[in-house]
Amino acid sequence: MMRSLFSGVAGLKTHQTKMDVIGNNISNVNTVAFKSSSTTFSDIMYQTTSQASGATATRGGVNAKQIGLGVTNGATKISVTSSGAAQSTGDALDIRLSDTNTTNFFVVNNGSENVFTRAGSFYIDGNGNLAMTTTGYLVMGWQVDPDNPSVITKNTVTPLRVMQPANLTSPPEATTEASFSGVLDKYDSQFKSSGGYIRSFTLYDNLGYPYTAKFSIKLEDETMGKYSVSLTGITDKNNVDILANYLNEEVTTGEPHTLDKIFGGDTTEEFKRSYSLSDGFTASSTTNPQTFSYGGVSDYTFDAKTKKFVSSTAGAAPISLAQACGLDDDRAVLGVSYDAATEKLDITFAASELQFDTKEGNLIYAGATGSKKITLHTSLLGPNRSTTDPEQPPEINQALSDISIDFAQLMNYDNGGTSTAVANRGVPDGTIMRGEGKKLGTMTGLSVSNDGRIYGSYSNGNTVLLGQIAAAQFANASGLEEIGNNCYKTTLNSGEFDGIGVDISADGSSMNTGQLEMANVDLSAEFTDMITTQRGFQANSRIITVSDTMLEELINLKR
Repeated sequence: MMRSLFSGVAGLKTHQTKMDVIGNNISNVNTVAFKSSSTTFSDIMYQTTSQASGATATRGGVNAKQIGLGVTNGATKISVTSSGAAQSTGDALDIRLSDTNTTNFFVVNNGSENVFTRAGSFYIDGNGNLAMTTTGYLVMGWQVDPDNPSVITKNTVTPLRVMQPANLTSPPEATTEASFSGVLDKYDSQFKSSGGYIRSFTLYDNLGYPYTAKFSIKLEDETMGKYSVSLTGITDKNNVDILANYLNEEVTTGEPHTLDKIFGGDTTEEFKRSYSLSDGFTASSTTNPQTFSYGGVSDYTFDAKTKKFVSSTAGAAPISLAQACGLDDDRAVLGVSYDAATEKLDITFAASELQFDTKEGNLIYAGATGSKKITLHTSLLGPNRSTTDPEQPPEINQALSDISIDFAQLMNYDNGGTSTAVANRGVPDGTIMRGEGKKLGTMTGLSVSNDGRIYGSYSNGNTVLLGQIAAAQFANASGLEEIGNNCYKTTLNSGEFDGIGVDISADGSSMNTGQLEMANVDLSAEFTDMITTQRGFQANSRIITVSDTMLEELINLKR
């Protein structure tokens, strides 16, 4: 009779434990990534009042006589491998783990050891570390290879300090390529102006400083589809023409600075423009074909050294060759010659020819036959241009890089008298512009890819790899020990963490940003368990009540 009392007590305690588990499950129904638990009952040892006997030739065997001593909590199992539903948050640092073949965990550090969690609600703390929003535990992962920033070094996990000072800016890049595209219409009125059809683009040096390169496109022969393109200036942010400064700079040794060294100097063909005597030029001397006059009379004589027409009249201002021929700048002139047989004055200047196919309208070549690119030698310009000064260290040079300009996308069509040509920094390469150069960029946001890689987005358009979130996997995830704060630690039955972790994408699993994992608590199942637990508790209490009544009857026998 006393055994039934203790069995009832054991039943009460066990059902109370189960009720505690159910209560914990229900109270955490809205806890991020909470994993519900379930209890399994086990009967306690039995008291044997009679041992079993074996069968004989004349008599059968007898089973043992045993009386059970109650129930106990055999196990409390965490439903770790059952994922909760997804909750959309829109926050880039809210991450939900999706599992394919194994159960994955984030690795976080509580200051003394690595622990594990499924709760992916993260933020950036005051030191720039990725951390849990609830506890501040640091999220662990792998760092970028310092020798190759596009590669992750999968070594022992360390805190992901994604907002460290080195990551707050993205270094500038020099412009190395440019392109012209669109339509040139020979009837565009801009081709009749002395300045021609003006186009420009902004370029950057290695330090991120901007410059504006300006070009002039002129119609040379509308019947033959021939145009010329010349560089007219490169100005810095303060509107200082660094090209003019270069051309005006006194050169004590070597050849003087000329415009063709900057633009088109690597072409194999020179661009010439011919003028007849009827254009106002006359041969001043038959013995010196390099001497000419301008104006219909011998009032102005050409000075080949200064490339100006100088008057014999005292005090008369010289006339520049640009004024006489409609050129952009006297410095564009490379040479002048006169053909007495044809009575033509040929002026070679720093421009490049653009030859179009008069049947299809496509560009045949730019600058030189067989090429559609012209090099802009901007490395010769600027405050940090290439130098041979022995007093300057060799690494202080070329803040500006040479720029390869592609003219292949220019077309020569009738467009209603309107040209649509544009100059672009960079060359289209799929969805990006190659070689466009970039200014210094500041971080504008963070994003996490499906494999846990963290990228920083910058104002100059760069996207930089900053690190990767590592995942942990265990042979027996249900064997992990809950330590509160949505975290677990390893036990002898869960398997150990090797300190490195795994790439979550290795087995097809992923990290989904902008989502959180909800608790996997099934309220309908919990309420059903609550009913059965309540009835079980009630039944065990009746065991004690009835046993007490029987004891009372026994005591009353002496009356």
